[in-house]
Amino acid sequence: MSYRRVVIKLGTSVLTSGSQQLDKAHMVELARQMAALMKAGVEVVLCTSGAIAAGREHLNFPSYPDTMPNKQLLAAVGQSQLILAWSQLFSIYGLHVGQLLLTRADLQDRERYLNARDTLNALLDNNIIPIINENDAVATTEIKVGDNDNLSARAALLCDADLLILLTDQQGLFDADPRSNADAKLIKQVVNIDDSLRKLAGGAISGLGTGGMATKLQAADIARRAGIEVVIASGHHNDVIAEIAAKEQVGTHFSAIENPLESRKQWILAGPTTQGQITIDDGAVNAVVNQGRSLLSKGLTKVEGHFARGETILVLNQQGKTIAKGMARYSANAMTQIAAQHSNQIENLLGYSYGGAVIHRNDMVVLGLNS
Repeated sequence: MSYRRVVIKLGTSVLTSGSQQLDKAHMVELARQMAALMKAGVEVVLCTSGAIAAGREHLNFPSYPDTMPNKQLLAAVGQSQLILAWSQLFSIYGLHVGQLLLTRADLQDRERYLNARDTLNALLDNNIIPIINENDAVATTEIKVGDNDNLSARAALLCDADLLILLTDQQGLFDADPRSNADAKLIKQVVNIDDSLRKLAGGAISGLGTGGMATKLQAADIARRAGIEVVIASGHHNDVIAEIAAKEQVGTHFSAIENPLESRKQWILAGPTTQGQITIDDGAVNAVVNQGRSLLSKGLTKVEGHFARGETILVLNQQGKTIAKGMARYSANAMTQIAAQHSNQIENLLGYSYGGAVIHRNDMVVLGLNS
């Protein structure tokens, strides 16, 4: 298969098959398809909704008032039931799972973002399926807006996926509302997302989930800007995951934007205010500017400011010219200790290591010497 890493988002309506409880028979079928993908050499990340529905089922469908604390109560009870169900289903195929509960704040804070990325990659490196959900037991805005669609897109960015599959109770995006217009036609291919396309996106249908086609369109836009293909399709289409992975025509396919790294660099460039700066030697300048490499500790000559791991800093050459801007993988104090040292000495000097790059090339905007 041509895909290397795939993020699959399952909505509540898919997991419950439109009922009031988890449809375990359908969940095991989805687990089977994901396991087959793993066997074919494709890494899989699962972004799952359904915690509140699982909590409601486990508590025998209590008639709680529809308040935020009660939703959080149901999420707190249901999340353990949801991850238990997935763990049992994947174990049938000899696969282990690991749980990541995130909120929007985890992805906005740079250090927490990097920590989440490291955990995600560690799970994938060890053939463990990461299962991601919003931390609804403590989140507020996330429950209100039903942001698991957008969370899955950010998870795709987090793990550098090349395909995001959004499975729902609809076949894909239509040119009219299929619930009220029998002549509505499925849009099979989307190259550009514009305002006219956004107007076609409707709201939630099932009453259990809180996301609709509008949030899926937002998620698709986020992912495709990072160079990730996106498919919105029905979670009850036979072998839907296998067919999408095989590039068969299923649902609505969103093309990835060309030159995605530039879009990401622009985002970093427009990001938070820089918290410090580092100066690098001429060899490091050549590696970063002319060869597109990550910045290694060996090239560091000076560290200024008080910045934490994950914060944005400037990179200067020996003449004081700003040549790049990026997210630090080490704090200012740590960089001071490892400056001019080989990468293989980092763990000895610090007692830990986040790798040899003090700024990874994917987290750096190279401004060049003529900016």
